[in-house]
Amino acid sequence: MPVPPAELMTLKVVVAGGFGVGKTTLIGAVSEIPPLRTEEVLTEAGRPLDDTSGVEAKNTTTVALDFGRITFNDGPRPMEMFLFGTPGQPRFIPIWDHLVHGAHGAIVLVDTRRLEGSWHAVDYFERTGLPFIVAVNLFQDAARYPEADIARALRLHPGVPVISCDARDEQSVAGVLIDLAEHALSTALTTTPSPALDSL
Repeated sequence: MPVPPAELMTLKVVVAGGFGVGKTTLIGAVSEIPPLRTEEVLTEAGRPLDDTSGVEAKNTTTVALDFGRITFNDGPRPMEMFLFGTPGQPRFIPIWDHLVHGAHGAIVLVDTRRLEGSWHAVDYFERTGLPFIVAVNLFQDAARYPEADIARALRLHPGVPVISCDARDEQSVAGVLIDLAEHALSTALTTTPSPALDSL
């Protein structure tokens, strides 16, 4: 008797973090479809609101969301992920509430040269209770720090994974996504399920 194919598990993932940490790049690195991007050119009027220190060459910013999709067919159960990238600046956090609705987990992407730029993302997911991991984007000119030191600097709650990645590299990003899926699933199995985790 033939074995029926495993049911496809669908996950909604939010990619957040500070301005210029590589969220758009990360989604574009793995998306099987042409990623949806809502980037606009930075204006002089917005410069007082957007801290571009450390990323002075950046001249665009996400103003609504990035969107991509990736499918993993390896393993005991195939998995499809829908990736939603948030705008990085704290002034766009009201948009996050809409993007996070129904999500199963989140990635907080950080730049060690500007860790303070991602504090608002860490705080947001700690307050909402959505399982998240911290992914350190290894920029070429950024200093390398032990993951435990980064966890302390971000004041992470115990159990929040910290991993390193290259947001430009497909395999590196795929590894981050798999780690997030495992973390979200283990969190769902050990805590009271929330509506966002019902499909896990």
